[in-house]
Amino acid sequence: MRRTRSSWQRAPTGSRESRTLADPDTLAGLAEDDDATEDGPLRRCLVTRVRLKRETMLRFVAAPETVSPESLVFDAAATLPGRGLWLSARRDVIEKAVKTNAFSRAAGRRLVAPSGLAELVASTLEQRIAERLGLARRAGQAVCGFEKAKERIASGQCALLVEASDGSLAEQERLVQRRETRVVRPLDAARLGAVFGRERSVHVAIGPGRLAVQIEADSVRLAGVTDTEPASLRLQAPQGAGREKADRGERQI
Repeated sequence: MRRTRSSWQRAPTGSRESRTLADPDTLAGLAEDDDATEDGPLRRCLVTRVRLKRETMLRFVAAPETVSPESLVFDAAATLPGRGLWLSARRDVIEKAVKTNAFSRAAGRRLVAPSGLAELVASTLEQRIAERLGLARRAGQAVCGFEKAKERIASGQCALLVEASDGSLAEQERLVQRRETRVVRPLDAARLGAVFGRERSVHVAIGPGRLAVQIEADSVRLAGVTDTEPASLRLQAPQGAGREKADRGERQI
């Protein structure tokens, strides 16, 4: 009698544990199944496998095949179509994702990350922060300068204090005066000054609203990518010369 082939898919043999251990790529693929949809507030990092709030993470997508079939795109605003490939906002995570081809494995096809991906991400975030600071200025939600920022903080109208990354921490402490103020330090004084049509600006106070939330979120992500001081409620003034300069009343714009 002639044997016929069954149309049913043959069941895998061996224990589930042994199959998983024998095929790490299969494990990675199975782990991605629960992230197939992008609903909800949490996302899983491709490298650390930790779930975090989406606004704290970095989203990448594959460029459309009709445009650039193997290109990886950093989606800073998390709005581009396509399945998101999420990473924790850390330089070491980005570098490991590139080294281990995590993007290609998660997407199921070859993806080529741009050269210097971490630097590209940082540059993009810096540009987003500058643009949103400009929007806040034009909307009357942002003021710069020591005295204006101090007035906003004292009146409770400062949702976020943006300090120059190369500004004095001691001077920042004098401005905050132990009030619980959210502080970020994403751009240098020249970049902040350009937003306000000045050569330099060190202190910028942002009023309550969506722009303040976005600027803080991008600043926190930027700090992770550049390995710099993250945002905090209040940074303490350092000991030494910086404090002596502040005590003499020398202020930065």
